[in-house]
Amino acid sequence: MKKYLILFFLTAQLFLFISCDSVQKPATGFEDEIYIVADSTEYEELKLALQSVFEVEINTPLPEKLFTLHRISSNQIDKAQRKKNIVIVAPLNSGSYTSQYIKSITDKEVQQKLETDNDFILSKYDLWARGQLVTILSASNMQELEFKILRNKDNLLFAYQKESDKRLKESLYSPKYERKAIEGLLLRDYGWMVYVQADFKLAKNDKEDKFVWLRRSPGSDMERWIFVHWIDDATPEYLNADSIKSIRNRLTEKFYQTADDSAYVVIADSFYTTSEVNFNNRYALYTQGLWELNIKGMGGPFINYTFYDEKSRRLYMLDGSIYAPKYYKRNLIQQTDVILQSFLTRDEISKERADYLIDKIDESIKY
Repeated sequence: MKKYLILFFLTAQLFLFISCDSVQKPATGFEDEIYIVADSTEYEELKLALQSVFEVEINTPLPEKLFTLHRISSNQIDKAQRKKNIVIVAPLNSGSYTSQYIKSITDKEVQQKLETDNDFILSKYDLWARGQLVTILSASNMQELEFKILRNKDNLLFAYQKESDKRLKESLYSPKYERKAIEGLLLRDYGWMVYVQADFKLAKNDKEDKFVWLRRSPGSDMERWIFVHWIDDATPEYLNADSIKSIRNRLTEKFYQTADDSAYVVIADSFYTTSEVNFNNRYALYTQGLWELNIKGMGGPFINYTFYDEKSRRLYMLDGSIYAPKYYKRNLIQQTDVILQSFLTRDEISKERADYLIDKIDESIKY
């Protein structure tokens, strides 16, 4: 799932109403669903533009979509007010029910900006439910509205991805189910850490090759693999697609082997893309694609962040792979992505937190 360098820069003006609940209930529904509030005829004209923004295909053995759109009319909005992702879309002066609805919930100043500014998109977090994102897309006419949607497609997608990641992070990260001892071990020995869920095992801890492999549910039909690799005294010259592919294939050939050592994991050449991203305020290359065994027969999606840390002069590679042949993989990829984004170096962690995690190490246990 691509993370764009462009920041989602919206002027979040006030709606004319807000939720009346002093304590909001959490938003409901699936992370990959976006409810589009639009009249049926207007939606048909804007459908392709909206799909090009949100229904982006991700690399899985069978293509899956980042988000799926569900249209509802404005008179059904009460039923969808607690959904996580909502987009309200109509030309401002079309006279449609949705157009009238937009006018009823915005003031004249906001309406003028919607009508005249091609970069103005009205966005409101936690409008009717906690953890919800509601966006109004409008312009003076249908042609201008389609242009605005396509012009701001990267920002729109990034906003909904970011909010979805935030919700998922809150649900995944629990001190009760956190393997603090492994986090402390990585921090003490290597100067970095990632969040380790309770059901992840430390499958490989190779100091010589600077390779750490965290594995969830080994031997099952729903495995997740995370590895962190680093190169000391590196230079940013390694930050290119060819180097990333070469380094990853070298590592997986050595460490991601079948039980009998007869096969190993490589990147499938036909499904492999690299793009520039902002990873926790660092320039990084984001690679997504499919892995497969060199003798075929198995495979799945993977994601990879590679970046150069100037302070430590290290090149870091953070990688997550999925093996789940019977299951929908979109949400598994997102969960893995959120864990990768938890990566922190020692300099980014308070001394109190670092000392607390290191104190959790039990030298009598083999992690």
